[in-house]
Amino acid sequence: MKRKIFGKAGSASIIMILAAAFLFTFTSCEKAEFAPMGGPDSAKMKNPAAAPVKSEKSIAAIAIDAGFSELVEALVYVDANVEPSPGLVNLFLNGKDQFTVFAPTNAAFENLYLILGITDITDLPAPLVLNVLLYHVTEGRRAANSVVPKVGTRTIETLLGTTFKVDKTAKIWAVGNTAKIVSPNISASNGIIHVIDAVILPIVP
Repeated sequence: MKRKIFGKAGSASIIMILAAAFLFTFTSCEKAEFAPMGGPDSAKMKNPAAAPVKSEKSIAAIAIDAGFSELVEALVYVDANVEPSPGLVNLFLNGKDQFTVFAPTNAAFENLYLILGITDITDLPAPLVLNVLLYHVTEGRRAANSVVPKVGTRTIETLLGTTFKVDKTAKIWAVGNTAKIVSPNISASNGIIHVIDAVILPIVP
């Protein structure tokens, strides 16, 4: 059972609208803003490497240093506007638990804004943004070889309580759209980051 602080929030209908937009629009960006750091690149995902050694930096610190400003802004926005605050920034900056984060690039967020006709993550309801963020995180330290299967697909259970699948080419088959892992195995002190080229969307029943 997932931690109660991460319970589902927001409007299912809004999420379905977001998902529909993605189903009819090309959503991937051309390159990641993280370069591969010790892990396999996207061309080698059929034989992904084992878990990298832990870094001294946390997930949030790495995201901030690497310029993932849209993802960081989304975390800050949710913490400030959802009651009770889920404390995502502190969790990923100072928390001791291990998480695996599928982190969309700035270009992935900007493509979402373009599709929806908005200019910033704050134009969306904060509970909806929380749901989307939780859909990008799973518990535990999961390297590429624990995420990308050698054959078939692997199911990833997220903090939202909704799953997505990953195939042997590192393509993510989310409930509402698809994405691709473009830079895996970014090691953090409290988990692992896999950079993806689209914001993946859940559809909550």
